Amino acid sequence: MKKRVLAVILGAVMITAGLAGCGGNTGSSGSSQSSKGEKMYSIGISQFAEHGSLDNCREGFIQGLKEEGLVEGENLEIKVSNADSDTGTAAQIADTFVADKVDLICAIATPSAQAAYNSARNTDIPVVYTAVTNPEEAQLADDQGMPVGAVTGTSDQLPVEAQLAMIREILPDAKTIGILYTTSEANSAYSITQYEKYAEEYGFTLETAGVTNTSEVSMAAASLLDKVDCLTNLTDNTVVSALPTVLDQANEKNIPVFGSEIEQVKRGCLAAEGLDYVNLGIETGKMAAQILKGEAKAEDMKYELLTDSSLYINQAVADNLGITIPDDMTQRAEETFTEISQE
Repeated sequence: MKKRVLAVILGAVMITAGLAGCGGNTGSSGSSQSSKGEKMYSIGISQFAEHGSLDNCREGFIQGLKEEGLVEGENLEIKVSNADSDTGTAAQIADTFVADKVDLICAIATPSAQAAYNSARNTDIPVVYTAVTNPEEAQLADDQGMPVGAVTGTSDQLPVEAQLAMIREILPDAKTIGILYTTSEANSAYSITQYEKYAEEYGFTLETAGVTNTSEVSMAAASLLDKVDCLTNLTDNTVVSALPTVLDQANEKNIPVFGSEIEQVKRGCLAAEGLDYVNLGIETGKMAAQILKGEAKAEDMKYELLTDSSLYINQAVADNLGITIPDDMTQRAEETFTEISQE
């Protein structure tokens, strides 16, 4: 078995209060002291969208901080805000955290990371990001992987070759893969180039359809499903947020959808070679703890690229689609699910 990888805002009033989205705790601005006399740190978590992989990043981040001795409610105050896949809201969240003078901003997903850095770049507030596919393309790191300022974190770059090999093994006769992506997400644009680079090597051609928001996903999916043998997801926040819609349309045509991480497989994708986003978050939390405790500076920390992957399979989906998963794949899968989550 493979090694598991270290890899809503309702309105401006709620943003200002720091109470949006996932319901994080509010606290006083900047550092203070706990009831025990310890230094009390404050972190603002800006999450771009609410879906399983990013939620796992957030939970892992808090766990990583705890493992390094920074515990919410004891010596740490955390404010959580969710942008509901809106870049303008992400910018407002970042501005609010800067105005609150938090000690550190954790930005989950590329648009939130870009917004956080743009807001904090002329302050002494470091930004630590996670679930950023390509920090260089996002202009958060130089071509050597070093930060462009007080901004660092972890990358969830897709294991594209492993995903293509897995699809070929499950669908030996497939010829065309479809990909939905958000045109404004730098991470998705980069992932498309990687699929274009390797698809032919595995005997595939690609069909892509771009969207600008979740309301366009249904029509874009419909445009692809008549042209392809399967769909494969990216770590695209807009598309993943509309995953139930994509799955419903694909299932009507008996076309499998491959995920990019475990939560998508739980929810009805056939399989994925993907990262463990809880562990990705844990590593990010540990990086943040180093910065807060003065053990490292964000501007000196090269971002961490997590390249290993694990195989996840949903046997219930395979049964529904009449697809046989090879025995050797089932045996090496990190997890195999026998039902489809409705959460």
